[in-house]
Amino acid sequence: MTDLTDMEIFARVVTAGTMSAAGRELSLSPAVISKRIRRLEERLGARLLQRTTRQIALTEDGQGYYERVVGILASIEEAEAFVARRNAEPRGRLKLAAPTSFGRLHIAPHLGRFSERFPEVTLTLMLSDHFVDIVGDGFDLAIRIAVLENSTLIARRLAPNHRVICASPAYLERCGTPDSLAALADHSCLFATHQDVWQLEGPDGPTSMRVTGPLQTNSSEVVREAVIAGLGIALRSTWDVGPALQNGELRIVLPHYRESSRLAVYAVYPSRHFLPARVRVFIDFLADLYGPMPYWDAGLELGA
Repeated sequence: MTDLTDMEIFARVVTAGTMSAAGRELSLSPAVISKRIRRLEERLGARLLQRTTRQIALTEDGQGYYERVVGILASIEEAEAFVARRNAEPRGRLKLAAPTSFGRLHIAPHLGRFSERFPEVTLTLMLSDHFVDIVGDGFDLAIRIAVLENSTLIARRLAPNHRVICASPAYLERCGTPDSLAALADHSCLFATHQDVWQLEGPDGPTSMRVTGPLQTNSSEVVREAVIAGLGIALRSTWDVGPALQNGELRIVLPHYRESSRLAVYAVYPSRHFLPARVRVFIDFLADLYGPMPYWDAGLELGA
């Protein structure tokens, strides 16, 4: 059986990017790291890493092995954490990344309650609409709204993310209500930079379409304000426009079409680190706050 420590060393080399960097993290010399990786490859009968003087790269066998190893290590960490966290008080600084609008609307307003419950945890909240490098930038945790494919990160689904096509009553009265996806070609569509292809699911399955409109912006919040103001039609998440849908400022159009049902709100964190209590309780806090029927969807008719 492969020695567990060799697995840990291998995973650390992959996430660190070089044997030297892994050695510094593990307080081992590069020579020891190299020897342990060689021993692991000999035991497995396969080359896992291609080595150069500056960097390492995973072979095809190495990629498959790594994807399985991180799951094993994460399960071990979870088992140990189950016991250890019974006596561990959440404390210390939690560095968190989140999308700009989501963080402002659905994280920031609830931080007071979290701090009351866990006063020894201090938060650094960084908002950005770009995917941050969680490991490289030193984040404990990131909130991502995405369709997560295979990843070397651990992810916990916090809530569904319904993204619907919507417009203001004033716009629909002025320009008419589209009765098909093809009809959107005759309408002003609103979107942020690089989001002009709408990936949708409908009665005939997945489809995609390129849209055009009168506005160019890199701000999702500008798109929200523009659609409420009657400038056009937009594909928006209900966590973003839920209140406007509830009070009638916006209406859902083409209700049988929406973005992928696999799209969701996730908490992601590096699998190579032991999960600190402060990270665990924050993830649990958000999961309890949102849940499978998040508060921002209350009262909305979202059935296809």
